Amino acid sequence: MLRVWKAGFALLGFSVLLFGAVEPADAGCEIVRVTNSAESKAAAARAAYATALQTAEQVRRRRGWSYVTMRPRRVKPDPFWKAVRPVVTPDMLLKPDVVTRKTYAQCWKGVVVPYVCTAGATACGN
Repeated sequence: MLRVWKAGFALLGFSVLLFGAVEPADAGCEIVRVTNSAESKAAAARAAYATALQTAEQVRRRRGWSYVTMRPRRVKPDPFWKAVRPVVTPDMLLKPDVVTRKTYAQCWKGVVVPYVCTAGATACGN
């Protein structure tokens, strides 16, 4: 009987350690989505990347994190001029997408500006 009690106690302790340390996947993380435009697709993607880094830093300060890490995340394209172009359909996207270590950018030809890119990332910190 003592063996069963010890085994049960050990299993309970393991369960508490396992499930007590598990947090939801998005706990301590935020999705960053930024849109920029430029004269070329490459320049628009670079601008979106730079703005995503700045936005992640703002998230870090707002949430009181000591650091922030980013990983690329595909997000829904977000056009600037929604009165002119309310959505970006998949056939408008210019291939290939621009993926870096930190962001995932999707680009399209703009109506008011030559090229537009929306970059997405998951920013996490502690």
